[in-house]
Amino acid sequence: MPPATRLVAAEAFWNDDQSTEQQVEVIVGLARKLNFRPKSIQALPVERRARQLAQILDVSETVAARALIALHLHAQRPLMAAFLDALGIPHDNGIITAESVPAPAADRLEKAVAALRAAAFPADDVTLYLRTLAAVDGDTWGGLDTLAGVSP
Repeated sequence: MPPATRLVAAEAFWNDDQSTEQQVEVIVGLARKLNFRPKSIQALPVERRARQLAQILDVSETVAARALIALHLHAQRPLMAAFLDALGIPHDNGIITAESVPAPAADRLEKAVAALRAAAFPADDVTLYLRTLAAVDGDTWGGLDTLAGVSP
């Protein structure tokens, strides 16, 4: 992931109220790394904590997943909405509104991915979104890993 995207993901992570557990994990890790007290890390401005987190290349899977989810919820809603529209899945600004969504058929996924790639979204953003879906919810979106350029 490019450094600029990592920074946006890190900022979204620190501003996400659903990431509290993972934020504590990162605070403890940063405190060890920087030889600070966890309370001192927690008191740092979000921008500084985000810069520190964006520089860490070996975060846990749960922290990476939460940061990617926060990134997409914060900065990629139009992309998410376009993909769900292409699949015909009901949503509210990119957030699925149905209680459960069955795994889309491979041909529907292919058409939706092609539509997303043909839209005005940056190719790297599309690939990151598709990889995130496949990694975070393989049961529903596992079919994405068979599409070219999307394997996690």
